[in-house]
Amino acid sequence: MTHPLYGTTAVAGVGLRQFKRGASPLPERSLLVEAILDACLEAGLNPAEVDGFVSYGDDKNEPVRLMGDLGTRRLAWSASVFGGGGGGIAGAFGLAASAIISGQAKAVIVFRALAEGASGRMSAAVMAHHLNDHLLAAGLVSPAQMCAIRAQRLFKHYGVPQSIVEDLVRASYHHARNNPDAVGFGQDFDIAALRTSRWIAEPFRLFDCSRENDGAGALLLVSAEHAQDLAKPPVYLLGCAQGTEAGWGDLLENDADDLYATGGFRPVARDLYRQTGLSPADIDCVQLYENFDAQGVMSLIDHGFCTYENAAEVIRFDNLIAQGGKLPVNTAGGNLAQGFIHGIGLPIEAVRQLRGESANPVSGVRTCLLAGGPGAPTVSSAIFANKVL
Repeated sequence: MTHPLYGTTAVAGVGLRQFKRGASPLPERSLLVEAILDACLEAGLNPAEVDGFVSYGDDKNEPVRLMGDLGTRRLAWSASVFGGGGGGIAGAFGLAASAIISGQAKAVIVFRALAEGASGRMSAAVMAHHLNDHLLAAGLVSPAQMCAIRAQRLFKHYGVPQSIVEDLVRASYHHARNNPDAVGFGQDFDIAALRTSRWIAEPFRLFDCSRENDGAGALLLVSAEHAQDLAKPPVYLLGCAQGTEAGWGDLLENDADDLYATGGFRPVARDLYRQTGLSPADIDCVQLYENFDAQGVMSLIDHGFCTYENAAEVIRFDNLIAQGGKLPVNTAGGNLAQGFIHGIGLPIEAVRQLRGESANPVSGVRTCLLAGGPGAPTVSSAIFANKVL
């Protein structure tokens, strides 16, 4: 039996506003309103018809406070995925689709906004969620440190070559170079810059880490039938899975031994492929949340694109780029090189890629996997397509 999520909803419009951290010309809520208006304009939908909102990662913009600016006639659905990290980004589309499929809303905006002047530093919010007195007493005072220890397990215990993270970073900047929206636009990335940048938490240097931007992103989700009547080609949601398994989560860094060097996606990936009837071989490109590059590697392994043993054969620069690679990853630059607004740029690039609007188009693309923040206590993934397969 076909899963209820399979091809029954579609993204009809996207909007993105991005600025250097601390340099937004507008307050955070104004950035968000503009991104929502952009998404509706692109779709040809009156913003007043939006009746639902979904976010993740403790976004502070309550939908009821957006109604006046958008002219909202009726707020019928508002929800958020629990958790302070980026693990819920794909799960937000499952929540939005549930509202539409169940008839509780007709046009739902999935959004995230982040401006340092309003919300403070993202790292501080993540620390508030995941670092407690037990960890602080042990000297773990930042998310980078916690993820660095897991990265060392990946490299030292499982023997994954540390050099492959450089290929992931290079591919990100290669794509960003062609993307006018990216912080890395027009820049030639020298791998020596990564190797000599300042230490953050060994093995992470500065360019191994995502770095925050001010901005907002919005995606308009409607029923598949409704999308056919709007201005842009629909991008269908084929499936979405979220959650965790026993032995993973907020366990004071006492996760099960065989899960410690993972992104936490194993059960989520199994559910997603079972829902859709697809496999890693059916995925044409990946938009991968990489808070740190090593966690991006873990995510690719969890989703079945490679193993610890053959990761170096798959995660190669020439294989990760849109121009001829078999596994194009983060074709707008990702969190590392496009910009970091808590990952909302990733589903926007998935939509643009599947419409043929990406700055780095993948030839013959049909499907795109979106993976949420690896290492978060709960994680999520989704698959989008430009036709119902």
